[in-house]
Amino acid sequence: MKILFIGGSGNISLSSSQRLLEQGHELWLLNRSGQCAELVGAHYIKADINHEAQVKSQLQSHEWDVVVNWIAFTKSDVARDVALFTSKTKQYVFISSASCYQNPGPTPIITENTPLANPFWQYSRDKIAAEEFLLAAYQQTDFPVTIVRPSHTYSRVIPLTIGGWTEYTAVARMKAGKPIVVQGDGNALWTLTHADDFAVGFCGLLGNPLTLGEDYHITSDLFLSWNEIYQQTAAAVGVEAKIVHVTSDKICALNSDYTGTLLGDKSVTAIFDNSKIRSIVPQFNPKITYAEGIQRVISWFEADRARQIINPKTDAFIDLLIAKA
Repeated sequence: MKILFIGGSGNISLSSSQRLLEQGHELWLLNRSGQCAELVGAHYIKADINHEAQVKSQLQSHEWDVVVNWIAFTKSDVARDVALFTSKTKQYVFISSASCYQNPGPTPIITENTPLANPFWQYSRDKIAAEEFLLAAYQQTDFPVTIVRPSHTYSRVIPLTIGGWTEYTAVARMKAGKPIVVQGDGNALWTLTHADDFAVGFCGLLGNPLTLGEDYHITSDLFLSWNEIYQQTAAAVGVEAKIVHVTSDKICALNSDYTGTLLGDKSVTAIFDNSKIRSIVPQFNPKITYAEGIQRVISWFEADRARQIINPKTDAFIDLLIAKA
């Protein structure tokens, strides 16, 4: 297939790009740099997707089997894409988010039938509005959309709540024997998915006409408590985590930037039923445990000191939370 990724070299998408190239597909990446050293054999369109006229000109001579936008967040983003790719692609894939699901929902296990609602996080509400626009376009004009909702997916980020992701702050504290903060009592169950596992399910959706007009989440079947997640992260660097528990409400009261990611996401148990993705991609069988996955992540961070970013503001905020616990 001839496939266009808008983005395609990030934390989630890089594994999917690599898998498609290994499978022999013709992969194009539209990005501002026009390159990614790790994706040998990929083709590039150097452009900013937000500059619609420029992009339209550069895409004029192309038609695609699949277009995936990894960096669309709002209704206006996808409205632009519908204008750009109507009659130019056989499938358009929107990367939404599992944070769109109402949680707690009507059942303890999240399925694609779980209602979409998130009163705490504008990011999620924007994704929901984008989904609604795309499904309307599918129903009214047959725009060939497939919606994918990743959950907490990692490959080159540290999936901790405070002091993680692209930061090394929390891990550096662990290594130094300093306490770290876990939200609530740490017993809420959480699903973490390695991007290599995600890629198996995701790439299996591409080019399949049965997926048009459908939505799928793609997550691991394994889940851990947040206490276990932090302890397994600490074990990856050979120490034990000294955990201090602080309520999510207190964390958000002291720094409202965490309201969406905590009250709208990580404060509540999230376990997923992956029956729907398996029904269309039977080979999807996530098998990378968090203990294995975080060891890979730590090894990647520690291969280059420049990746080990310690944010003084985050460090000070963790100290403040501990003082007020």
